Amino acid sequence: MPDDVSRETPPPAAVGVFASRLPMMERYADLLATEGTVRGLIGPRELPRLWTRHLLNCAAVLPRLPQGATVADVGTGAGLPGLVWAIARPDLDVTLIEPLLRRTTFLDQVVEELSLENVRVLRARAEDVEETFDVVTARAVAHLDKLGRWCMPLVKRPGGVLLALKGRSAEDEVAAAKPTLHRLGATTIVVSTYASSDEPTTVVEVST
Repeated sequence: MPDDVSRETPPPAAVGVFASRLPMMERYADLLATEGTVRGLIGPRELPRLWTRHLLNCAAVLPRLPQGATVADVGTGAGLPGLVWAIARPDLDVTLIEPLLRRTTFLDQVVEELSLENVRVLRARAEDVEETFDVVTARAVAHLDKLGRWCMPLVKRPGGVLLALKGRSAEDEVAAAKPTLHRLGATTIVVSTYASSDEPTTVVEVST
């Protein structure tokens, strides 16, 4: 089943979003649907929605990323959104932060097979990283309060931003996490939505 799904034609929206980078994104989709499933990084039930719910959902945020930005994807797992951004935007310098070996092994494989020169895989916990980045992101990793404690020390200040990809609970999470985020250096916190081919991508944007 994974092979069949991975070879499906990408939805029409993918052509406009990824343009000349589409063949590379298709190869990444293949790897997610095969190796990613075998390694437990993508559930079999997600395969029919791989493009709409995952790849295009992550890509919706691309217009928000400054040209030439340094990006850290915390708890990247299978590389979402970090690898999607790196493939679509070769101008970005992307660091994939992930503590689990089975996941970093998969990420290293993708980076090698796609010859991605703008990606670094860092096997580490966010708390142990002593760098700062223009953009820090995370998708489906933790509640915003906890996520802020992990990610905000990595956000360059002033002028950096945490882009936390969230679901429908975003507003409630912001309300609960505001004191923590401001204590950690946040100056503005907004909830934005970006158009995607499936449902809008909700992002909590925390600027320093």
